Amino acid sequence: MEPDYYTGWKLMLLNVAIGLGTFIQILDTSIANVAIPYIAGNLSVSADQGTWVITSFAASNAIVLPLTGWLANYFGRIRLFVWAVLLFALTSFLCGLSTSLTMLVFFRTLQGAVAGSLIPLSQSLVIACNPPERQGSALGFWGMIVIVAPVVGPIIGGYLTDVYSWPWIFYINVPIGIFSALVVRYLLKNHETKIIRTPIDWTGLCLLSFGVGCLQIMLDKGKDLDWFESNIIIALTIASVISLIYFVIWTRLQKYPIVDFSFFENRNFLFGTIAITGGFLVYFSSTVTTPLWLQTEQNYTPYWAGVAVAPVGVAAFFLSTTIGKHMNRIDLRYWGVISFTLFSLSLFYQANFTTQVSLNDIMFARFLQGFGVACFFLPLVQVSLGEIPSAKYADAAGMFNFVRILVGSGFGTSLSIELWTRLEIFHHARLTETLTTASPQVTQFYNNLSIASSNFSTGVINQVLDAQVEQQAFMLSTNDMSWAGAWLFLCLIPLLFLCKRVGVSNQNKAVAH
Repeated sequence: MEPDYYTGWKLMLLNVAIGLGTFIQILDTSIANVAIPYIAGNLSVSADQGTWVITSFAASNAIVLPLTGWLANYFGRIRLFVWAVLLFALTSFLCGLSTSLTMLVFFRTLQGAVAGSLIPLSQSLVIACNPPERQGSALGFWGMIVIVAPVVGPIIGGYLTDVYSWPWIFYINVPIGIFSALVVRYLLKNHETKIIRTPIDWTGLCLLSFGVGCLQIMLDKGKDLDWFESNIIIALTIASVISLIYFVIWTRLQKYPIVDFSFFENRNFLFGTIAITGGFLVYFSSTVTTPLWLQTEQNYTPYWAGVAVAPVGVAAFFLSTTIGKHMNRIDLRYWGVISFTLFSLSLFYQANFTTQVSLNDIMFARFLQGFGVACFFLPLVQVSLGEIPSAKYADAAGMFNFVRILVGSGFGTSLSIELWTRLEIFHHARLTETLTTASPQVTQFYNNLSIASSNFSTGVINQVLDAQVEQQAFMLSTNDMSWAGAWLFLCLIPLLFLCKRVGVSNQNKAVAH
């Protein structure tokens, strides 16, 4: 990348264009979730089959993500970004035109594959295209997009699906993607990076694709198939473990590996990646279970459930750029401490909710959590990648985001839903044990319903009572998840101090291209 930087409106336009290319990719990881019932109904398949729309995208996206460094060297960073965004727009359009589930899943797989490199690519381009004094602010803007996009995804998806139809959740990507690609191509056409075309390790590529694909499908379909009670899940797990272990061994012996595991020998990269992955796991667990609880037990629509959790993005939207600009004034590890502490406090507050909680209380809890989000991502990225040489930055960012997204988002989503459901079963059983005819409250409940309507038989009253028990059990389960998340954030804090302090000079060295 040439050292001559754009300034003024051209630099602002470039940052916006790069950010939008990232925005539509991250948006698509969550925007389809609320539309699955509509897609399944329109394509005449079950809701369980409809979830392949999410699984196919996530699996192909996860496979390509760690290959970012190799792809950037092979095609050139700018050329790869431009074509990835254009192909993403094209596959989004084809997704909207799909007339069957098979067709939609095929194009979603292609869509996830072409988008796999966008997050680490955009991160490295933002750093390379901004002068050192503006890199913090630019990264703050980029970090705001990374955090806010999954939050607004369900709101936009719910609105477009309700007002228009489900294809519009894909069509919305087309004009944004074309704008992003054209602007980046126009402004950076003379700044292409050096092409380094090393031989392709086809064996490693196949092992990685097969192993990650099996792992992602296992995580996404585990709950539907009752996890290890299913032979399919057992087979997928065994295949994934064997493939990935053999991939690691094979890669370590290759002269030109497609993935570089040597980054984990760096202390900051290792512990920083663990810390941010654990934080993302808890953050996404809350982001997944809270809307699910609101829709299934509190009678919220998908749109209003999205509105309830949306305030988590308010503080990030307004503060990320400022924090990015000034974060080097204090030890970056302390930003992580502040973030994890704020996350913990907001989850402790949320852990005291009851079924009578108001929309305002839910929005306030998420608003508080947003302050933790605002100072979470960027400082920890800099701690993790601050000592990586510039020539290896794209490779390291790809590996870093691969672990964060696959474990923090993919595994976190599956684990949180499974734990949330099993905790509900536990609390449902404990609450049911107290409902006996010897209890005055139970007797009064039956008498009141009998008096209220002569049509209420004992069987109907039993169903009404069980529904209320279920609602309370899910409330207790949701609170347990919040308590566990709060304590886990506090337990992650010591990991930050296993990292070495990253000074301004180290950061500049890492981001200087």
